[in-house]
Amino acid sequence: MARVMGERGDVVPLLAEVFRTYGFEGASLARISAATKLGKGSMYNFFPGGKEEMADVVLAEIDGWFRDQVFQPLRVGDDARQGVEHMFTAVGRYFLSGRKVCLVGVFALGHERDRFAVKVQSYFAEWVDALAVALERGGRDAATARSLSEDVVGGIQGALVLARAADEPELFMRALQRMQQRLGVSADIRTRAVP
Repeated sequence: MARVMGERGDVVPLLAEVFRTYGFEGASLARISAATKLGKGSMYNFFPGGKEEMADVVLAEIDGWFRDQVFQPLRVGDDARQGVEHMFTAVGRYFLSGRKVCLVGVFALGHERDRFAVKVQSYFAEWVDALAVALERGGRDAATARSLSEDVVGGIQGALVLARAADEPELFMRALQRMQQRLGVSADIRTRAVP
């Protein structure tokens, strides 16, 4: 049975899970309707541009969260180390300690890659750049900071895939701890989920 939702924003987390589970191509309107409990009319009322608009809104929501919770703390503040520690804590929370895959990564690997290429590329580029800025502020030379940043962001994505494939979320958290140690920051990662 269809339900009534007051705000489009209430639907976005539900859409994200459908896209995370099935990718863009596999997220049929029937699956979206089943997950959101919205009828076709309500879906098109919230998202007149259809499934593509839904995906755009979900990617914008993810981008906004990462800008606020990860990228900005890496770029500002006197203590670069604290920004890097915050990044690892936020990433651990966001990905539910390895229980949740990266939707942007799913879009990067699927057939939808070309459709959302600019958003996918800018998400990863901004993350690498923000971490490199923090590492430079922390005393690393530019080339080393960039190299480490690429390794860490790639390592986080790879650890998500490996943890999911092994059905062992703890593997993701262990990988985050090793990356923190490699960067010389605290290995204390909190695992509470993002609200």
